[in-house]
Amino acid sequence: MPVVRIPTPLRPYSGGKDSVEASGSTVGEVLTSLTTALPDLKDRILDAGEVRRFVNIYVNNEDIRYLDDLATPVADRDEVSIIPAIAGG
Repeated sequence: MPVVRIPTPLRPYSGGKDSVEASGSTVGEVLTSLTTALPDLKDRILDAGEVRRFVNIYVNNEDIRYLDDLATPVADRDEVSIIPAIAGG
């Protein structure tokens, strides 16, 4: 199963876990599996079934926006990283 990396700001919604396994053969399926197991994450990473614009998703360090977005294929042991945008000033 793919491994999903949970960033520090989202760990309160993952029970403190920094990574979890989620099933699926595409990024969309993996995110569905993830948010089914950890429903508190859903509103923080998805909006109406799409990745929120301030959240970046990577598969093995490749931004899915430059691949096939939610249809990007994932294989067993691929690493899916959730990277929320950070603002400051």
